[in-house]
Amino acid sequence: MKEIRIGLVGLGFMGSTHYRIYSELPGCKVVALADVDPVKRTGDISKVVGNIGSYDNSVPFDFTEVATYDSAQAMIDAGKIDMVDICAPTPFHKQIILAALAKGLDVFSEKPLCRNLAEMQEIADAVKKSDRYFNVGMCIRAWPEYYDAARRFKAGEFGRLYSADFRRLSPTVDGNAWRNWFSDGKLAGGALLDLHLHDCDAIRYFFGRPRAVTSFGVKNVWNRDGAFDQVVTSYDFGDGALVTAQGGWCAPKHVPFEMSFQLICEKATVRMMSEGYKIYWKDGSVETPAVADAKLPTGWHQELNYFVNCVRDRVTPDKYQTLDEIVDSFRMVMAEEESANKHQTVTVAY
Repeated sequence: MKEIRIGLVGLGFMGSTHYRIYSELPGCKVVALADVDPVKRTGDISKVVGNIGSYDNSVPFDFTEVATYDSAQAMIDAGKIDMVDICAPTPFHKQIILAALAKGLDVFSEKPLCRNLAEMQEIADAVKKSDRYFNVGMCIRAWPEYYDAARRFKAGEFGRLYSADFRRLSPTVDGNAWRNWFSDGKLAGGALLDLHLHDCDAIRYFFGRPRAVTSFGVKNVWNRDGAFDQVVTSYDFGDGALVTAQGGWCAPKHVPFEMSFQLICEKATVRMMSEGYKIYWKDGSVETPAVADAKLPTGWHQELNYFVNCVRDRVTPDKYQTLDEIVDSFRMVMAEEESANKHQTVTVAY
């Protein structure tokens, strides 16, 4: 089996998570790393902080067999890799994606891909012109519980949708990253773009394209430059269903992270909440779907394993997403930002 050689860009929370996952997957290896921080290039991730998970970052990574670079471009120019995994801050995604595609490399990029619609169009055009494979870290699509619920909903098992609610509530990420970039609204786009985007995309994944969005948000709790720290959105599909999502990072650091959803449908209520993932059928029975995978327990594991296999086998990676769907989700979240700023409903322009 061919070993896929991976060049990883960025060793913050997501980069270190990806590195650990790749080290557990067969048939791939991180052989190159780019990070602007010379300390991280030694394998020292003791200052890396996240809002979910329980990894021990006091244990350094062994980079004996990993070539390290102070820039993504230097790593790409050096060659000797098959794909690039981009976990750098959002403003650098576009230039790294374009450089990697131009070099003939397959690309996995963390979300959000960029900060505005013009940049998104540049990325989409470059991907469509390339013969390389491209995927985005919209990990909720691959998270076992969300994936199972979406698959079964779209197959009609639960019947007509009455209401759906998605929540992603995090403690503050202020001070968690390189130069505290998450708290710089111009760089990260606030919780709306960096956190809530996951549930906006989940709604696109479950239900398709909404016609319009109505959003309300609060600013300047932790973020600078007027970015939203918390947002609540209602999505109009024109069918009478009530579809909402809330996301944010207003809470202080000691508050637990929450990701949850509930669908109330004609035949069943489907929940992933404190009681776990359960389906409460209208006849009174309760189902606990067996979706856990000990080897690939999270959406991060699922999406990275899938993409590496696609790169190796030269299979188009479209199980969880297409480029057009990802562009749709970005258009949706940009419409949410406009709605929250203008205090009015905004039609989503696809």
